[in-house]
Amino acid sequence: MSEYIVHSVQESDELARSLAKRVHGMTMLILLEGDLGAGKTTFVKALGKALGVTKVINSPTFTILKSYRMDDGRFLHHMDAYRMEGITQDLGFDEIFDEDAICVVEWAHFIKDQLPSQALTIRIHIVDETTRRFEFCASNEVYKTIAEGL
Repeated sequence: MSEYIVHSVQESDELARSLAKRVHGMTMLILLEGDLGAGKTTFVKALGKALGVTKVINSPTFTILKSYRMDDGRFLHHMDAYRMEGITQDLGFDEIFDEDAICVVEWAHFIKDQLPSQALTIRIHIVDETTRRFEFCASNEVYKTIAEGL
């Protein structure tokens, strides 16, 4: 596990930009966990912008999934599983997770049985009004190298 403390939204954005540099062109799954207001969507916005997304990224809470074109022509899929708590049926996300894309899932624990085993989990903890602690937990060596190099 790698841990980073940020003291402002600007520092969180810098962390997202650093992650974007490390994952640009890769196929990967990023799972975001944290309380309401921890900064999950804010982190995705900065990550997407650094990956070349030009459209406005906002929370997909009501649509579940939004897809954005990155500068390399592939997609950044942004999923919010918050409203999916308790759903046990297969919702067909395999295609999204298998695609050559970067997929970011907020509230991933609500669909944990439908997620691939290989992922980079980022837990965002609220320390105080402006400070956040980011924990990066890697499921394999590739994700571990990414997390440790930020």
